[in-house]
Amino acid sequence: MSDGPCPLVEAAEAAMLLSLVDPEHALRAAGAVLSAARRAGAHEAEAVALRAMALADRELGDLDSAEHHLRAAIAVPGAPRERVAQARLSLVTVRTELGHPLQALRLAALAWAYLRPLDRAKLDTQRAVALSHLGRHQEAIASCDRALRALVHAPGTVDDRRFLAGGLLNRGLVRCWRGEWDAAMRDLTACLEISQHAGLHHLARLSAANLPFLSVRRGDIAGAFHHYREAEDTLFGYPERLATMRADFAGALLAAHLPGEARAMLNLAVPDLEASGGRVALAEARLKLAQVELLTGDPHRALQVGEQAAQELADQERTSWLPLAREVVLRSRLALGPVTPELVSGLIACADELEDGLAQLPGAAALRLTAAEAALAVDDHPAASAQLARLTRHAAVDERPDEPFPGGRLAGEWQVPAPVRQHALALEAALREDVPGAFHAVHEGLAEVGEGVEGFDDPSLRAHAARAGERLAAFGLSLAVRNGLPRDVFEWAERWRAVTAPAHGSPAIDPRRVGAELGSGALVEFVIDGESLLAVLVSGERVLLRWLGAVRAVEEAVVRLRYALRRHGERRDWSGSADGDGGNDLEVAAQEVDRLLFRPLDAELDGAALVVVPVGALHTLPWSALPSLRERPVSVAASAAGWLRARARQGRRGDGVPRVVAAAGPGLTHAHAEVTHVLACHRDTAEIPARSGAVLDALDGVDVLHLAAHGVFHARSPLMSGITLDDGLLMAYDLLTLERAPELVVLSACNSGMSRAPVEGAPLGLPGTFLAQGAACVIAGMVPVQDEAARAVMSAFHELVAVGQPPDAALAAAAAKTGVYEFTCFGAGDRPLY
Repeated sequence: MSDGPCPLVEAAEAAMLLSLVDPEHALRAAGAVLSAARRAGAHEAEAVALRAMALADRELGDLDSAEHHLRAAIAVPGAPRERVAQARLSLVTVRTELGHPLQALRLAALAWAYLRPLDRAKLDTQRAVALSHLGRHQEAIASCDRALRALVHAPGTVDDRRFLAGGLLNRGLVRCWRGEWDAAMRDLTACLEISQHAGLHHLARLSAANLPFLSVRRGDIAGAFHHYREAEDTLFGYPERLATMRADFAGALLAAHLPGEARAMLNLAVPDLEASGGRVALAEARLKLAQVELLTGDPHRALQVGEQAAQELADQERTSWLPLAREVVLRSRLALGPVTPELVSGLIACADELEDGLAQLPGAAALRLTAAEAALAVDDHPAASAQLARLTRHAAVDERPDEPFPGGRLAGEWQVPAPVRQHALALEAALREDVPGAFHAVHEGLAEVGEGVEGFDDPSLRAHAARAGERLAAFGLSLAVRNGLPRDVFEWAERWRAVTAPAHGSPAIDPRRVGAELGSGALVEFVIDGESLLAVLVSGERVLLRWLGAVRAVEEAVVRLRYALRRHGERRDWSGSADGDGGNDLEVAAQEVDRLLFRPLDAELDGAALVVVPVGALHTLPWSALPSLRERPVSVAASAAGWLRARARQGRRGDGVPRVVAAAGPGLTHAHAEVTHVLACHRDTAEIPARSGAVLDALDGVDVLHLAAHGVFHARSPLMSGITLDDGLLMAYDLLTLERAPELVVLSACNSGMSRAPVEGAPLGLPGTFLAQGAACVIAGMVPVQDEAARAVMSAFHELVAVGQPPDAALAAAAAKTGVYEFTCFGAGDRPLY
C-alpha cells in the first residue's frame, strides 16, 4: 500500500469543506465516499465522510441527523483517535444547539487530549457557544480570545477561515449579551468580511442576521427592520437559522419595549425551532414569549409558557437562566392573585437569585420592589420594610459616591433603576405618613424617566420606555386620590401623561389656565386608581373629582357599545328607515356607557361643549354615540396639555381661505362621489392621486386633508396602522418624518381613529401621529363604517364646516342629522376654518 494520502480520505475532506458552501452537494458527495470507504474498509475515510455529512446536515438545519452522523463517526472501529476527536469537536456545537450545553462541555474535554493545537483553537470556538448558553459569558469570551489568537496565524485553508470567522461571530454574540455593542459590531463586521472573502456564504448570512439585533440595541428601529428583511431573504431555505435569528431579534425588540413586534417574531420562530430540534434556542424563545405575554396583559398564557420554558431550561441544566423563568411564573401568579405569604417568599427568593447573577441586577431590584408591595398586601410590614431598605439604603449618599458607606456597599446596589429606587423611597415615606416626602420621591422618579424617554424619536419607543415609570406614576396618582383634592388628582394625572410627551419638562398645567381656554365648555379627564375609574372635571374656576365606578364594568360596557354600533352600521337601511335593525341594541348599550361615565357629572356639564381625556379602554370609545353627547361638540385629547397644544395650532394661516385637498382610495363604491362633494363645499381645492407620495407631498402645503379610503388598525403595532391607497398602505410610521401637518385631517375610513395606549398620554395610532406632527384636529372613524354612511356624514360635515361651524360642532351636527355616530373629533376642533 502506498504511504501517500488516501484518496478516499481526501475526497471525504473535500466533501467536508464543500459542506460549508454547498451543503446539499456535500451531503451527496460524502454519502458516496462513505459507501466506498465501507466497501474498502477505509475507517479514517469513513469517519471523515460521516463528519462531512453531519456538517452538511447542520447547515441544512437537521440537528438530529447531524448528531446521528457524528456519533456514527465517533463509533467507527479503527478510526484514528484524532478523527474521533474531530467528530467530538463538531458534536460540541450540535449538542449545545440540541439543548445540552453541559454535555457539550464534557465532549469538549474528551476531545481536547487528541487534537492538534490548531484544532484545539477550533474546539475553543465551539466551547464558547456552550459556555454562552450557560450564562458563563466571561469564560466564553476568554475561550474565543484564546482561539482567535491561534486562528489568525493559521495556514489559511477554508476550514481555518471558517473557524476564524466563526470565532469572531461567537465572540460578537457573547458581547451582544454583555451589552458591549461597539465591540460586538467590530466582531460581526470582521466575521462578515472574512466569510465573504472566503466564499463562506452561510457564515456571512449568520453574521448579517445579527445586525437587526444590534441595530435595535442601539436604538435604530428602522435600520433593524431593514437588516431583518435582508437577513430574512438570505436565510431563506435555512429554517433553523432563520428561526434563531428571529428569536434573537425578538429579544432585542422586547428589551426595546416593543412587545407587539417581539411577539410577531416569536410566533414565527417558535414553530420552526420546534420542527428543527433547536432546543436550546427554543427554550430561550419560549422564555421571551412568556415575558411578552405577561407584558401585554395575558398572565394565564404567560404562566403556561413560562412553566414550559422553566422545565426546558432545567432539563438543559441551564441554571443561570432559571431565575428568569421563575420570575415570569411568579409575576404571572401575582397577576392572577390572590397574594399569599408563600408567594411573597417566592418573590423575595427569586429576587435574591437574580441578584446573584450580576447581569440581572436591574431586574432583581424591580422584583424586590414587587415583593415589597406584595408583602404590604398581606400586612407583612417587616418583610416589606426589609426589601425597601435594600433598595434605598444608598440613596442618602447618592450625591456623595466617593464617601465611605457604613456597612459597605452591596454588590451592584448602584444599579437600582431610578424609578424603582424612587418608588421604594416613596413607599417608605408613605409608610411613615410623610405624604410630601412620598410626592417628592415620585416627582423625582418621573423626572428621571422623562429624561430617558426624550432620547427616543420614535413615539412607540417613547411610549414603551415611559412604562418604566408607570407603576411609580400610578402610586403618585393613588396618593393624590387618597388625599381627595381634585387639583392634586388633576396635577398628577397630567404629570404622568406628560412623561411620554416631548415637552415633559414644561411646568405642570394649571387648571385655571385650562378653565380659561375652555370658556363656557368643560374638560373631563378620566383616571384609573386601582380598579376604580374617576373623573376630574375642569370648567371655569371649578375643579371637581367624581368616583364613577369599577373599571371592569366600564370596559365591558364599551365593548358592548362598539359591537352594537358596528352591528347597527352593518344593518343600516339607507333606502328607508334611518335606524334599521340593531338600533334598539345600540341605544341600550350607549345609555349604559353614558350612565356609567356621565350621570355623576350631569349637573356640572349642563350641555356644555366638552373636551374628554380618555384612559384605558376609553381610547376605543365612539363618543358620538353616547346620548348625552349627541349634538354636543366633543374633542378627544391625550391630555389637557395636549389639548392646549393642539388648540394653539388652530388658525395658523390667519384669515385666508383654507386650501383643501382630497383623495379617493381604491375599492370603495362612493369614495369618488364623496371626494367630489367635499371639494364642492370649499373654495380653494384640489383632488390628488391616492398614492402615498402625492398625499405626503400635499400635506406640507394644505390646511385640510380629506381621505376617503379603507382603514386598517393594528392593535399590537399601532404605528403600522394606516389608510389603503392605490400603491399600498400609508402607515402612521410614514408620517413621522412630516415637517408640517394640515390643521384639519379627515380620515373617512374604518377604524382610523383607533389607538392603543401603552401608557396614558401616548395613544398610538393615526390620530395621535397626525397630532404629534402638528395637526390641530383629526376626524376619524372608531369602528367599521359603511361606504355610503361615510359619504353621508362627511358630506354633511364639510357643508357645515364651509359655512363657519367649528369641526367639533360640525361633526356633532352631521352625526345627529345622518345617525352616523362612528366618527370622533380628536385634538382641538373648536375654532372655525372660515
